Parts: sequence; structure tokens; C-alpha cells
Amino acid sequence: MPTTFLTAEWRNLLMANYAVDPAALRPLLPYGTELDDWYGTHYASMVGFMFEHTRVRGFSVPWHRHFEEVNLRFYVRHRDPQHGWRRGVVFVKEIVPRAMIAAVANTFYGEKYLALPMRHHWRPVGEGRLDVDYGWQVGGRWNYLQATVEQASAPIAAGSEAEFITEHYWGYTRLGERRTGQYEVVHPRWNAHHVLEYQMHCSVAQLYGEAFVDALSQAPKSVFMADGSAVKVMGGERIG
Repeated sequence: MPTTFLTAEWRNLLMANYAVDPAALRPLLPYGTELDDWYGTHYASMVGFMFEHTRVRGFSVPWHRHFEEVNLRFYVRHRDPQHGWRRGVVFVKEIVPRAMIAAVANTFYGEKYLALPMRHHWRPVGEGRLDVDYGWQVGGRWNYLQATVEQASAPIAAGSEAEFITEHYWGYTRLGERRTGQYEVVHPRWNAHHVLEYQMHCSVAQLYGEAFVDALSQAPKSVFMADGSAVKVMGGERIG
């Protein structure tokens, strides 16, 4: 039975969801998984959010409790012999501001974390609106996800696209040609904020490869911000 590896709060998850040619995703599939789609659309999501009150195996590390993360992820599923279909995500790359965070995630989970200078702000603007900005520095230039959102949130509707994006509770990582790591992320259902304005500037080719340039150069199919919650990341297991 996996034990809890990490606890934290994830807050203000800005999610921009882009339609991607499945041919760009298939080479990244971990063994034993297949692409998951929303009525024929294969999504890759740019996600910016905050880790807060982070603890690893019950311990907090000074200067590593509160930090930004920006990731590019896509959606998969895996048929577990005992439990049936599990819906999960595969990360193309995850950006954090501390080298030790990246090293721990890459070592224990086989993820693709990268440490870069980062910044964020959440700033009320006008009545009932909030500016949200997540930035990361590539080659001395700032990349960013920025949005203006409604401060009021509402439950994510059952059967909605937003539910598809947020209700993938497993992470899958490619450990070899026939070996895959899997881990569970435990959290309650989230509420979502309506996005009024959104923009992104990203060094896509440098960070994620040419295969993602066309998709991430288009307007996203949808953008919303999930309010987030306390989360538990369970210890990893292997498939294959």
C-alpha cells in the first residue's frame, strides 16, 4: 500500500487547454498507457499554480515550502488489472524555482522537472476581479501565463470539459521501454473561476520541442482557473 510522500496546498491553478495532434503525444506515452481524449480532442494543458505549506514525508524544508510551478501536461488512461481504468496525466516538463525540488521529483518519480527563476502575483483589480500572473525566465527573458479572472468561483459541473481536465488523479512517467511509474494525487473536487482575459508568452521550442510549437501558437480551446485545495501525492509504484 503506497504511503504519503508529499502533502501541500495547490492554489489558483490557471489552466490553458490546447488541442494537440495526437501524433505529437504518442512518442511520449509511458508503457501501459493510452491517450485520453475529450470527445475526440486531445488536450495539452499549460498549468501555473502555487505550492504552499509543502511537506515531504511529514517534514518541511526551509525556503522550499512555498513556490511556483508551471507545467505542460497531457491526458492518458491506464487499465489496472484490479481496479479498471485509471485516468491520469503525463508531464512534458515541469518548471520550479528550486534545484532541490527538481532533483527530488526527478529522482523519486522519474519526472522531467527543470529549475528556472520564477515569480508570480495575484492582484485584485476593480470590483470582483483578480489578475493572476505566473512567470519563468528562459535565457534571460521572462515567459508568462497571465489572466484576469472573476474572484467568485463555482463548482465544476459534472460531465463538463473542466471536469475532464481536473479529474485525472494519477501521474504516469516513462521509466523505460516497458517500465512505467504511477502515483496517485488525492484531492477533493475543485471550484473554478471564469477567465475574462488570458495571454501566454512561452519559449515553446526551447522548453518542449518543435512538436508543440504549432499547437501552443494557437488560441487555447478553453481557459479557467481552479481554486485548488490541500493535496496528497502518494508514493510511486511501477508498471511492467
